[in-house]
Amino acid sequence: MKAYDLAELAVRNLRESVLRNSLTTVGISVGVASLVAMLSLGIGLQQLATRRLVRSGLFDTVVVTSRRDLRNFNRSDDASPVDPAQSPVLDEPSRQKIEQLPNVLEAYPDLRFITSFSFEEKPHLTMAAGVPFSYKTNDAFEGMQGTFFSAENAPEIILQKTFAAELQGKTAKPGSEELPVAELAKPLLGKEMTMRYQERIDSPADPATDSQGVSAEMGRANYSIQSHELKLRIVGVTDLDPDSMRGPVRARVLLPLKLLESLHVMQPTGMRDTTQATSKIPTYSTVSVRVKDPGKIQLVENAVKKMGFNTFSILDATRSVRRFFTVLDLFLGIFGSLALAVASIGIVNTLVMAILERRREIGIMKAIGAADADIKKLFFTEAGVMGLMGGALGVALGWIIGRVINLGTNVYLRSQDLAPEQIWFVPWWLVGGAIGFAIVVSLLSGLYPAARAARLDPVQALRYE
Repeated sequence: MKAYDLAELAVRNLRESVLRNSLTTVGISVGVASLVAMLSLGIGLQQLATRRLVRSGLFDTVVVTSRRDLRNFNRSDDASPVDPAQSPVLDEPSRQKIEQLPNVLEAYPDLRFITSFSFEEKPHLTMAAGVPFSYKTNDAFEGMQGTFFSAENAPEIILQKTFAAELQGKTAKPGSEELPVAELAKPLLGKEMTMRYQERIDSPADPATDSQGVSAEMGRANYSIQSHELKLRIVGVTDLDPDSMRGPVRARVLLPLKLLESLHVMQPTGMRDTTQATSKIPTYSTVSVRVKDPGKIQLVENAVKKMGFNTFSILDATRSVRRFFTVLDLFLGIFGSLALAVASIGIVNTLVMAILERRREIGIMKAIGAADADIKKLFFTEAGVMGLMGGALGVALGWIIGRVINLGTNVYLRSQDLAPEQIWFVPWWLVGGAIGFAIVVSLLSGLYPAARAARLDPVQALRYE
């Protein structure tokens, strides 16, 4: 029997029992819809988490530390060919070498220090940190009041919300809601603060004390510490510190990184490291490396480890999260497939009833030369057509369900003064996979009815009334 004749005959047979076949097809579509809706929800939640990590500037970042610093020594790196005592110093030349590695977008030092800020003639001691200009698109600055830095070395600062409240003498009462950022930012934006900081000036000569600074001697390294003041304009107030995941202390004042580098503010590493004290080469405790493609993070980590440094990335910390989403998708797929399994019973029932109703037809087909294989192909085709139609309808229904869920979720988020989110996503592979899965289930369901129809004795079938 030709394929065209087989398809035409299968469609004609399905049209003869429109109601029964339609209900069976709807059952398949409901099963596919539940499968698509559940998997699209799991995929959407996973993509939401990934987007948040990427926009936070941490998902594509590798944190590099020196193996000389025992606090950052990772025992998992014991197999490194470089001994910790002989490992290279994490200084400016090392940072430049890391920045030139393949797949690296930029490498910048993590500069932070505790210093005094004067506002309206009142001193405030707090932690300050440098922020690269590329953080302008960072997710942490989404709800910021004011603007980001106007230039890479602009004398401007962004305040963290709690520090902005401290400057105004405002504190939230226990049990009450936190003070809104807009309320705290309004009286501060555009005003000036004075930062007092210390600069280390290296000198090969014997140390001498003058009226501008304090001198010290550490082994062969001579240096003097000079105090400076810098006026800074407040341009923004933010609720989060984008570097909060990199250390136990959250910086409450953010400055442009280029400006901070030009000030040569003395860092704790400058006090500990005496080997380069006379070379004027800055050393860093941490360097953050941004990778062009998050999928290349492991390659960059391996290259940096070969240079003799320790590495850490959010990829290392999210392995358990990715495992969770994998298990979640698996369970959602299993529960979604249960409805499709129930629909397969309807397919078996429909085709078995068709055999009873069409026994004379099957007998005539066999009498005029149809082989058992032709009868099997006919019933397989009918099952496949129901699976194809039910799969296509189910994908459309699952898409609608997902849209409704996403719309309802965003309405609730807006009612809670939260930004809307895309928690649902249907990739093309899910569309094709769902339709293909529906066809496979339908064909498997047609195995028994097709075999039963092929085994009919044509003489007995022609006698059937």
